[in-house]
Amino acid sequence: MLFSDIALARRLERAEGRSCVQFVEARRRLFPASGAEWMECAGAYAAFDGVDSPLTQTFGLGLFEEPSAVSMDVMERFFLDRGAKVMHEVSPLCGVATLGLLCARHYRPIEISNVMYRPVEKPPAEEGVHTKVRVTGPEDGELWADVSAQGWTHEHPELLDFMRQTSTIFSARQDSPCFLAELDGQPGAAGALCIHNGVAVFAGAATIPEMRRRGLQAALLHERMRYAFEHGCDLAMMVAEAGSNSQRNAERKGFRVAYTRIKWCLSPDEK
Repeated sequence: MLFSDIALARRLERAEGRSCVQFVEARRRLFPASGAEWMECAGAYAAFDGVDSPLTQTFGLGLFEEPSAVSMDVMERFFLDRGAKVMHEVSPLCGVATLGLLCARHYRPIEISNVMYRPVEKPPAEEGVHTKVRVTGPEDGELWADVSAQGWTHEHPELLDFMRQTSTIFSARQDSPCFLAELDGQPGAAGALCIHNGVAVFAGAATIPEMRRRGLQAALLHERMRYAFEHGCDLAMMVAEAGSNSQRNAERKGFRVAYTRIKWCLSPDEK
């Protein structure tokens, strides 16, 4: 039985951290002028993916090593020297000392999310369905990026070009297979996995608006779970906004909340 303890938090946070580091490395490879960079400090990963990127933050703060004032100075300069806000997404299992240090340095909470997990099991065979899910190859990169971008930008079409670039980088990461779901031969949904140390991070799932509620997301989840099982993973991970529809959908598929995570941002007055 899996328990929500620091050992589990270390596996989950490191897997997501590796996923984001691989994204940063892919951006740097595709767009060398972006300045994308990452480092490890006090056991945490600090990633810079651009000033406004949601991936520009640290991962795993306080879980592998208790941060000090010196290590916090190093991480803060990493972001500030690149013109970015200083943000840490922190598990409560980091301990009181780490949280106290954030408060003493005038950080404030700006976001709450739930980290969810479940054991990886071989899913049953599906019969009589009209959906097909496949792992994409290099020749599918543009198609996968387009489907993903359309799914993510339905309510914000002005972000379509930005999301196409982001999705292109997503599909170029290492150790991160991308999946395309089709309904009666028509591509309609995209998703991805990032695998690290037996943990399969389920991320990037999006469906084109006109093809929603037709089973494509369920098919994507089913196929990614099968892939994770066949590649030796024992643990699946998802992150969802606390209390959101995404969380409820994940719980319907057997995911449990491991812990509620808070993103902290350094007050502008303390730069």
